[in-house]
Amino acid sequence: MGQSIWKPLLIMLILVLFFDLFYNMIMKQASEEGAEISYSRFKDELAANNIKKITIKGTSIKGEFRVKTRIPSVIQGKEEVRDFVNFNTVLPTIADPALMPELTEKKVEVTAVSTESTPFASMVIYLLPWLFIIGIWWLAMRGVRGQGPGAMMGGFAKSGAKVYTTGERINVTFDDVAGMENPKQELREVVEFLKDPKKFQRIGGKVPKGILLVGPPGTGKTLLARAVAGEAEVAFFSISASQFIEMFVGVGASRVRDLFTSAKKAAPSIVFIDELDAVGRSRGAGFGGGHDEREQTLNQLLSEMDGFDPHEEVIVMAATNRPDVLDPALLRPGRFDRHVVIERPDWRDREQILKVHTRKISLAGDVDLGVIARGTPGMTGADLESLVNEAAILAARENASVVTMNHLEQAKDKILMGGERKMFISDQEKRITAYHEAGHALVAKLLPGTDPVHKVTIIPRGMALGVTQQLPEDDRYHYPKTYLMNRLAVALGGRAAEKLVFSDLSTGAQSDLKLVTDLAEKMVCQWGMSDKIGAMTFSRGEEHPFLGRKLAQEKSFSEEMAWLIDQEIAGIIKEAELKVDELVMANRPKLDALAAALLEEETLDGKRVDEVLSAV
Repeated sequence: MGQSIWKPLLIMLILVLFFDLFYNMIMKQASEEGAEISYSRFKDELAANNIKKITIKGTSIKGEFRVKTRIPSVIQGKEEVRDFVNFNTVLPTIADPALMPELTEKKVEVTAVSTESTPFASMVIYLLPWLFIIGIWWLAMRGVRGQGPGAMMGGFAKSGAKVYTTGERINVTFDDVAGMENPKQELREVVEFLKDPKKFQRIGGKVPKGILLVGPPGTGKTLLARAVAGEAEVAFFSISASQFIEMFVGVGASRVRDLFTSAKKAAPSIVFIDELDAVGRSRGAGFGGGHDEREQTLNQLLSEMDGFDPHEEVIVMAATNRPDVLDPALLRPGRFDRHVVIERPDWRDREQILKVHTRKISLAGDVDLGVIARGTPGMTGADLESLVNEAAILAARENASVVTMNHLEQAKDKILMGGERKMFISDQEKRITAYHEAGHALVAKLLPGTDPVHKVTIIPRGMALGVTQQLPEDDRYHYPKTYLMNRLAVALGGRAAEKLVFSDLSTGAQSDLKLVTDLAEKMVCQWGMSDKIGAMTFSRGEEHPFLGRKLAQEKSFSEEMAWLIDQEIAGIIKEAELKVDELVMANRPKLDALAAALLEEETLDGKRVDEVLSAV
């Protein structure tokens, strides 16, 4: 709070003291006006010729008694004798016509005071509240003058960024970030530049002004930024992009200006903006056009990063999982000209991440983090942290002193397959579920090149009544067509088993059919695995770069091509379905054996599945 804040507070204090003094004066005057008497008492005193003089103002009568009264003296500490006593009374509602003749007869001195105020006084009384309100508003405006649009509403113009000064030590460094060696190396260069800029300037090198961290949710983008703050030992400003946007026009741009003004004052410094896509989406898509609040904020951000007033002492870092929607002006050289891609960790990095998250966890001797790492393909750092925490909760629930391998396995199953649900299932529905899951497991075991079966269960988990879980032996980056066709076959295995055994179909294959349709569509439209379509790609919706989600949009191909695409998708699914039907029918005894084992044991691991099949 500066001088502009203290001055209005001081004026407000003076106003409060003034009104208090004015109130006390009024109360003191009221106390000196005398005793309140009834009108009847007044008439009696007038008849007794004890009234000396009166003042009439409207219906109010004030005056003095012509009597001897002993009153204690506060000053002299004794009684004093006075020949009058002040009084006041009120005329009755019905006027007294005999009052004035009687006052004249008793020779009472009468003074009449008009009740009508002067025009000037009336105007002052009317304007005084408005002048008071306008004065308070003027004082508030003076306190925030010069802070830009939106400042009239208080502190909205302030960026609200969390600031870590040079002396503050953040308890996260690169040693706390497992894996991600390439991203850490690129960010180490930023830290070295801030510590020793002459090292790069000596040969004419320039550090990037903006660094964009791109990756799926949970891969550690924000953690990496915190590690940079811990390593850099310079001022670090952290803010979420959503904090720029408010309902008041101009607030976002004001906050961007305030953020960069503060960062320049503390230079060298780093500004980190999380979830950049909240304000960095391509311009022109908003309903308000160029006057849209988000676009004004983006324009200000572009100007601050590389506008008319260039600067090199402030480095901007940002994180997003939607690089496809960012405005091209943000990604050009001179702004975010270095993109650091953070992928999902492989099993080696996952093992290192697990070691970081289990530093403060008491582990049993049988815990092998390498096995857990290999059994969690596709998991991010946030997923692995949740797994370790879930295992610790399970151990505490059992009053165990250490976390065992079994606790970690249970936590992994809960995250991958969902938590167990306690619900009543009839014998017939349990039998249908057993054959459905047995069909998935059987096809996965019989087809070559499929991922190994990790666990099969008919215990309801998550939203499913049963789950067949497959875990790859290693992380995959390329998916051959034969592998994808086998995945389609495994997904259709449950439906084929139901059709064979019960001669009927249930709704249990809903999620399987969705997976099959989405996968076949990608094979045809994105990966060129259709002989009739050939090496072409077609967009049937906006595809999220990491999550695989789509948003409907107008197609950019003809109706004939759309019909052909639909035919190819249906043909691939039909080919997999015929293959699965033949495979399940030819191995009916193995299917029955797996279903019987599931009905008896409810959960089978991969080793137990092999034992059941080898016994047939």
